[in-house]
Amino acid sequence: MAPPVSVLCMKWGERYGADYVNRLQAMVARHLGLPHRFICLTDDPGGIRPEVACRPLPAIALADAPAHSGWRKLSCLSPELDDLAGPVLFLDLDLVIVAGIDALFEHPGAFCIIENWTQPGRGIGNSSVFRYQAGAQRAVLERFCADPARIIRDYANEQTYLTRAVGDVTFWPRSWCRSFKHDCLPARPLRPFKAAKIPSEARIIVFHGEPKPPDAARGMWPKSLTGLRPVSWIDEYWC
Repeated sequence: MAPPVSVLCMKWGERYGADYVNRLQAMVARHLGLPHRFICLTDDPGGIRPEVACRPLPAIALADAPAHSGWRKLSCLSPELDDLAGPVLFLDLDLVIVAGIDALFEHPGAFCIIENWTQPGRGIGNSSVFRYQAGAQRAVLERFCADPARIIRDYANEQTYLTRAVGDVTFWPRSWCRSFKHDCLPARPLRPFKAAKIPSEARIIVFHGEPKPPDAARGMWPKSLTGLRPVSWIDEYWC
């Protein structure tokens, strides 16, 4: 029997509660048929269900980047995780899995990532969902740690640096990982009247920025004047 694959997420600070980790683990358990282990790198394992293997956040120097910055995601390439082997699928906490994800482990490519929805054709990834081989991208982290201040200054965010530093990346099929804001919502004038839909062939819906799944489920969009109908399918899948 093949060894289990690894699914990895990260939780730090107070932006996301343990419920986000627990729901993500449950979604993965329902939608991933491959033997797997689910790991959360976190500074606070309180409230996280026992099915999740909680581990400390690997150390990483972030220079002047905010502590909650996505740059911390680069630490998933740390030698502190040398016991991981084979393919590792990294998932952000603010996403909803709506269909099977075995294909994300079967898709060819040494490093697979979303093509960023707002920068099509520019070869820049979105790091909400990416897959890599354990231990294969160590140089990406070493390069960052050698001069984090310069790299943070020179790159807009961690996903731009990650994509550029890896170089040979494979983008997921566009239909698999969809943006809630860009791919699910109707045109702005219709949003108060017409609910968001799951696009055909979607496997994962990413709630980058605002709103987050619980807000969208209730028809709320924090800090926005945009009207939004409650999205009933979120309660069906985000559980």
